[in-house]
Amino acid sequence: MAENGDDDLVEYGFRRVIITITAVLCAMLEIVDTTIVNVALNNMRGSLGASLTDVAWVITAYAIANVIVIPMTSWLSQQFGRRNYFAASIIIFTVASFLCGNADNIWELVAFRFVQGLGGGALLVTAQTIITESYPMAKRGMAQAIYGMGVIVGPTLGPPLGGYIVDHFSWPYIFYINIPLGIIATLLTLSFVKSPNYGAKLKASQVDWWGIILLSSFIGSLQYVLEHGQQDDWFNDMIIVALSVVTVFGLILFIWRELTYEHPIVNLRVLKDTNLRVGTIMCFILGFGLYGSTFIIPIYTQSVLGWSALDAGLLLIPSSITTGIMMPFIGKMIQRGVPQTYMVAAGFLAFFLFTFWMQNVITPDSGEEHMFWPLILRGIGLGLLFVPITTLSLSTLKGKSIGEGAAFTGMMRQLGGSFGIAIITTFLARFNQEHRVNLIAHLDKTSFEVQKTIQQLQLGFMSKGYSTNESLAKAYKAIDLKVTLQSAVLSYMDIFLYLGALFLLCIPFILLIKKGKNKINPADAMH
Repeated sequence: MAENGDDDLVEYGFRRVIITITAVLCAMLEIVDTTIVNVALNNMRGSLGASLTDVAWVITAYAIANVIVIPMTSWLSQQFGRRNYFAASIIIFTVASFLCGNADNIWELVAFRFVQGLGGGALLVTAQTIITESYPMAKRGMAQAIYGMGVIVGPTLGPPLGGYIVDHFSWPYIFYINIPLGIIATLLTLSFVKSPNYGAKLKASQVDWWGIILLSSFIGSLQYVLEHGQQDDWFNDMIIVALSVVTVFGLILFIWRELTYEHPIVNLRVLKDTNLRVGTIMCFILGFGLYGSTFIIPIYTQSVLGWSALDAGLLLIPSSITTGIMMPFIGKMIQRGVPQTYMVAAGFLAFFLFTFWMQNVITPDSGEEHMFWPLILRGIGLGLLFVPITTLSLSTLKGKSIGEGAAFTGMMRQLGGSFGIAIITTFLARFNQEHRVNLIAHLDKTSFEVQKTIQQLQLGFMSKGYSTNESLAKAYKAIDLKVTLQSAVLSYMDIFLYLGALFLLCIPFILLIKKGKNKINPADAMH
């Protein structure tokens, strides 16, 4: 492809504004839908008569489809033309949303969620590529900042929006809400988005079918293992063991196939770019932090503090607004040439301070006033991480490599989130058991304090009209609940501590990159 081909797609004025709005709208649709469902799971369970394990598939199916389709998006855009592929993805996503809302049983819902995920995964990466290419080189930091606002505010808007819809309407409306937005986005895409010219399309016989099969099997298996590992007791479960084997061999065969086949479905050679290699690892850690903290805080506020879904969701909003406000400033800083490695290091430091602070403020009765400032700090950290990491990853790529690079960063961010959530749920359960055992070991039945507490509780229950024995049983139950609550809080404290340590460990690695990166920078400057 000719060098000047890059600039054919740069847009100016009104067209660029419309394209940017369309792309951000689509990215937000996709991301809000990843988290909006979390709040509605209980209601779905009730109305579809499903078990908790079954209902978890509503999230799993979507995530698996997402992660399978993201690496293929660049190839699919080249096959069908970017505009057509993007429009088709929005249509698939919108139609699947309607079908999800109309599902009669849990497996219908899961099947339609899978289809919705296939449409949605494409939206994320294609939106990023379209935005990157519509802006001239010098303004790409700003372009990523605008895209980043959508991607970071999205996961946070999901729970409160879901909570509001479930409280005031019924769960199908969390899917119906996508329909008008999808229709608008489709019309805007068909009118304004341009397709780059990638040259000849492949014949059906040249398509990398084996690549598609291997990619789907290894990513699908990995995602299943991560989502179901904790509840199925990891490697004591035959399915988990079998799928782990599929993951490992699938990955090895997939890499071999893509590097040797003439028309690979995923172009692994693009990873020769040093910035992109470092960027994909950073994106993984960012996903870990972003989705991990977005997942752990609502669970803590709902299970330990007993908040409603809506309140739990609203708690995260100030943090997201902070990130949103920071994005344009960070875009400007990148344009002025502030080293991105320093910004990323500062972002990881802010994240470490956030987890450290949270570890100190959480108790069985924390209020939102305790968590407000730590969460603002989280917002600042995310702002400092997101744009610099993404711009750094794509900064030295050209032409169709931009789309391929965006696919890798998008996939790693999603996988980072899945790993984060899987590891956090596993450790929460493990820590909880440990703390419970330790706390019970320290409760000495013969000690005066314990006996006094039990007696007071028993008298309290007797005054409410229970018999002596019933009251004693209730007193023990109350103490047991206290122990459970305490061990849960201690487990959350541990999780925050380990998350913080992970972010601190990243800082030295980022500062090491800088030396190798300077060789590439003059090329950026020439644009």
